[in-house]
Amino acid sequence: MRDRDMTRRQVLGIGGALGIVAATGLATSAMLSRSPAATGAELRSVVPLPPAFQVPLPIPPVLKPVSTSGGVDRYQITQREATLEILPGVSTSAWTYEGTFPGPTIESRRGRPVTVTHHNELPVPTVVHLHGGRTPAASDGYPTDLVLPENWHEAAHTMHTMGGMDGMSDPRAVTSELTRDYTFPLDQRPTLLWYHDHRMDFTAPAIWRGLAGLHIVRDDAEESLGLPAGPRELPLMIADRAFDDDGELTYPALDPTLRTQPGVLESYLGGVLGDVILVNGAPWPVHDVDAARYRLRVLNASNARHYDLEAVLDDGRRLDLVQVGADQGLLAAPVTHQSLPIAPAERYDVVIDFARVPVGGRVRIVNRLGSGRTRDVMAFHVARKARDDSRVPHVLSKNLPEWRRSDAVRVRDFSFRAGRMHGRHGWLIDGLPFAPARTDVTVRLGDVEVWRLVADVHHPVHLHLVGFRVLSRGGKAPLPHDAGLKDTISLRPGEAAEIITRFDGYRGRYLFHCHNAEHEDMGMMANLEII
Repeated sequence: MRDRDMTRRQVLGIGGALGIVAATGLATSAMLSRSPAATGAELRSVVPLPPAFQVPLPIPPVLKPVSTSGGVDRYQITQREATLEILPGVSTSAWTYEGTFPGPTIESRRGRPVTVTHHNELPVPTVVHLHGGRTPAASDGYPTDLVLPENWHEAAHTMHTMGGMDGMSDPRAVTSELTRDYTFPLDQRPTLLWYHDHRMDFTAPAIWRGLAGLHIVRDDAEESLGLPAGPRELPLMIADRAFDDDGELTYPALDPTLRTQPGVLESYLGGVLGDVILVNGAPWPVHDVDAARYRLRVLNASNARHYDLEAVLDDGRRLDLVQVGADQGLLAAPVTHQSLPIAPAERYDVVIDFARVPVGGRVRIVNRLGSGRTRDVMAFHVARKARDDSRVPHVLSKNLPEWRRSDAVRVRDFSFRAGRMHGRHGWLIDGLPFAPARTDVTVRLGDVEVWRLVADVHHPVHLHLVGFRVLSRGGKAPLPHDAGLKDTISLRPGEAAEIITRFDGYRGRYLFHCHNAEHEDMGMMANLEII
């Protein structure tokens, strides 16, 4: 990793320099890139699939705390195998949080700490990361901080050597047996977070098998805005999957037990796509709504699939998607879209107004990037007229950080590209695969930095701990969906982008990585040490 100390005057010239990077980005990335050139190959289900828009949309249950004493909400979650009915009439084995997919939703208040005790009853080690959380390093879910299952036959070895792609040891790993407490201060803006497995080299298949759930942070200021609430606020976790002839989840893992050898079959090195679109764990569901505004809290929890969402009536008319929030909470003001691209791990908070849809009408949410059955996502059926006292204010938030280029003390350049690692295909950051014992970037707590990122193919880049603002894409202004505070930016093929952030919160070891989960498992992750 290269980092360069710069004067503030030099930092002001970053935009012009990035224009040069952007102008040469396609040629440079083509030169650096190695096969595969695409970011995903699709698995085809064998079991018969249900028609679209017949299964009711499930709403994940909200988990109740086991204790609220001492100003801390305490929860318990068991990670265990369960048999679910994902496809109607078909039994599917899954790895779950509390026996459901998605796992139960945790709802918390800004600034009120939460402790979650995770019990691992799965046959492999696990790790939990609260994606988007401002979390102390000890609870951030570092990939080698394993929770070991009972009778893990390699437990003693695993505590010192993580195996994985490189077989490298991590002297800083903190493992535990059976249980681990994760503490989240939640001193952050209200937003939609999600928790998922983050085990080194095996994140992708663990999420695919079901280890994902939602965590919503709320506060009084947001609730006073008058946005749609209660049953008119819908969390929507979108994920694609594929099923074998027995109705089991199929995934091209080199080691189906997920115990020793990481990675996927060669055809899927760019990422694994499924041919079934699930929303909250149901295939192409439908939901009855009032003729009123609804707030949709959308998460793309797919391993590698990108979506470009639009809301379409059966007569071809489109409804506006009014974006009110991004990864890290409310925007300063609403942004209206006709369609909204969303990469793996991104979250968007949008309001749709069904008031002008006739009762009995249908609104389909479609993916403009999909084809065949993957073009459909879900549908809303307008069931009744109803009173609507909600609103979308012109001003949503006045407390977004206003970092300027002149505040930055440093600029760093990072390339995200395919390459070779130890004689095999890998995905690299600045030409290096992930190594837990290596410190890649060191920053001072409280420093503002500008990072310039360039990609060969699609890479959704996620920073742990901090939110950031997008300064530019390709030397030009950010795109409309870049508004607000984000923690994941979707880099398009050959694209260069700038982001700016302040590294505040906590000291310790964190990560930044591609959130195409297969890319992450095959090396596209780096260490960020905050001192």
